[in-house]
Amino acid sequence: MPKITLLNQSGQNVGEVNLEDKVFGIEPNEQVMYDVVKAIRANSRQGTHKVKTRSEVRGGGRKPWRQKGTGRSRQGSIRSPQWVGGGVVFGPSPRDYTLKVNRKVRKLALKSALSQKIKDEKFIVLETLSVETPKTKAMAEVLSGLKVNKKVLMILSEQNENIERSARNIPNLSVTTASQVSVYDVLYHDIIIATQDAVKYYEEVLV
Repeated sequence: MPKITLLNQSGQNVGEVNLEDKVFGIEPNEQVMYDVVKAIRANSRQGTHKVKTRSEVRGGGRKPWRQKGTGRSRQGSIRSPQWVGGGVVFGPSPRDYTLKVNRKVRKLALKSALSQKIKDEKFIVLETLSVETPKTKAMAEVLSGLKVNKKVLMILSEQNENIERSARNIPNLSVTTASQVSVYDVLYHDIIIATQDAVKYYEEVLV
């Protein structure tokens, strides 16, 4: 069972936390993480790209010149693909990029991502996190006390408007809740900062 230091929001050691081995101590499955991240990125695509074929381009109803006798190559329409302003051959058209991933696979991928951050010592657990008023300076002091300056993801147990607004203007800092975090979020950020309640949420839901 992995142990991790418990910090307060000033960065001081206030104890230790025993983490659930089945959630934070598994051997990371790289293939599963890859599959889920690939699905997340594919599902975020709108798929609204579109070009017009020769049947959709305006004009070109009349044959530009007679078939024979002009010395020029035969043409049936000025909207054929070889003409400027003509239709596009085999161009993109609206489609659905959605990839389906089973629920058990998504859970395994999230456990793998969290376990990888624990293994790399890039996971910080806070006793509590609170900001009295929504001020960027207050959140900057928290990050300074924790000595983190890379891409940081803060995971809360529930939404907190003061914290979210305080973090909004800080580059490379994202705030989310435990129920909304994705595998891509965990892997994209260098450091994960989670409250103790958020950790308990994962230990209840992902076991």
